[in-house]
Amino acid sequence: MGFPVYDYRTDIRNVLVTPQIRSRFLKMEPGQSAQLHSHDLGHEIFLILEGRVEFTIDGETEELGPGQMCVALVDEPHSVRVLGDEPMTMYLSVTPHIHPTHTPRADSGERLPHNFASARAYDVEPDVQISVSELVTRQIHASQLLAELTETCAAVQQEMGAQLTEALASGDTAAAEAARKAMWEALYPVYRAVSELGDVWNALAPRATP
Repeated sequence: MGFPVYDYRTDIRNVLVTPQIRSRFLKMEPGQSAQLHSHDLGHEIFLILEGRVEFTIDGETEELGPGQMCVALVDEPHSVRVLGDEPMTMYLSVTPHIHPTHTPRADSGERLPHNFASARAYDVEPDVQISVSELVTRQIHASQLLAELTETCAAVQQEMGAQLTEALASGDTAAAEAARKAMWEALYPVYRAVSELGDVWNALAPRATP
């Protein structure tokens, strides 16, 4: 069986939801708008597929049509409004996708309380067989692992960074490549641990309500 293929004319939903990225097709009707908000961690990319839309990003407004794209960077307040009499369909992605994913904004741009949306809001069915207590335990373990790996990584970066600097200054290509390899091999598990921590947090955060 092959890999999934998604079609913006029929798959109006989230198609990939991970801590690294959330991507979806979104359809909005004429006159519909989205509340001003921002993302504490995520850059958001919008690619218009059909219709016309007005974006306001960080106080600046532009009109976009099919084939055009814009980006709202981290902490940039943004909103969208459909123009004309036709529906608008877009592809969007937010990276990373870590709860709380949205920070509502007042019209003045002031930050409002975070929006901890449910997993189902992103077309993810929560695994309720795992208790909140177990998720908290996993969260603590993932945090401890990250702390340990980060400490080790910092030591390697310091030692190998000095060797890299010396190797580049002396023109020793082999030593420079070896130092870079060691720095990456220490850095890689840190990023893997960050991803694992994001997985657990995204499972825990939507359920952490009375």
